[in-house]
Amino acid sequence: MNLKSTVNEYGEVVTQIIHFKGGIKRSFQGILSDSIKQGQFTKMKMKDGRMLMINDENVLCIEIFKEKNK
Repeated sequence: MNLKSTVNEYGEVVTQIIHFKGGIKRSFQGILSDSIKQGQFTKMKMKDGRMLMINDENVLCIEIFKEKNK
């Protein structure tokens, strides 16, 4: 059984635009797609060493874009 995120299909590194309740949008570049772990908070690591934690309860949708390998 493969529990990996479907984001892996977009490549090793992706950009995500996260749409929060209340109309707020945030863009995050350099997300390592194989590091995404979902729970009460979705956790993901970024190329620059940061970890991003998103409270799923506040998210309406997420746009995902493949980044070109640099």
